[in-house]
Amino acid sequence: MSKPQVLIFQHVDWEKPGRILDNLDELGVQSQILNIAKKKKPDLPDFSEVAGVVIMGGPMGATDYDKYPGLKAEGKLAKAAIAVGKPVLGVCLGHQIIATALGAKLKPGKAPEIGFAPITRIDRHDYFSMWSKELTVLHWHNDVVSLPEGAQLLARSPLTKNQAYRVGSALGMQFHLEVGSALFEEWLSTPEMTKDLKKSEISKMRDDFAEYNPRLHPMAESVFSGFAARCATYAKTLEQ
Repeated sequence: MSKPQVLIFQHVDWEKPGRILDNLDELGVQSQILNIAKKKKPDLPDFSEVAGVVIMGGPMGATDYDKYPGLKAEGKLAKAAIAVGKPVLGVCLGHQIIATALGAKLKPGKAPEIGFAPITRIDRHDYFSMWSKELTVLHWHNDVVSLPEGAQLLARSPLTKNQAYRVGSALGMQFHLEVGSALFEEWLSTPEMTKDLKKSEISKMRDDFAEYNPRLHPMAESVFSGFAARCATYAKTLEQ
């Protein structure tokens, strides 16, 4: 049997796991980054060797299966992982893929939510603990998704009712805690990310990042180190 690993599904070059991967590496948890978005029958590692699943963001819709059939495979894998208690983490598009795989409804948001804006904590949970009732985070999305049946709503914003949820062993976050300084600058230099933004808006986002990142970094470390620890624990059960 191969060593247990966390599968990280990345959909475009620039939507990287960032701080998520940093925390997995710090605990010595093996991982593999895959892009199966356009593959109808992706070749995936044996499910019994999967210690966790991470689904990253991307510009496509969570149910664009005609153009990106691999998204359905990602959702099925996440659903199977949740069924047996494997740790699962979804960010932005990933948050939507997991939710729709569990029966939630996807639709366009009232308006694009791009830049730094507050979310409000609805409930506390070990998967997602916030020090205060409100936290300003980085948003970059158009679509929104309803809450899957049986899920616990953790956070919302004025434009997005479901900003974070927990369902079984999974955590979904519509916003981007994974983005550190280097990745943020990469996003701002990626035309696909900034094509609809004015120079003044990009400049403001850079200023906002400098203001809010010192508070977001420890929050991100808390969330992702907790996820990495759960993956490490699950990996040990696979090795027994």
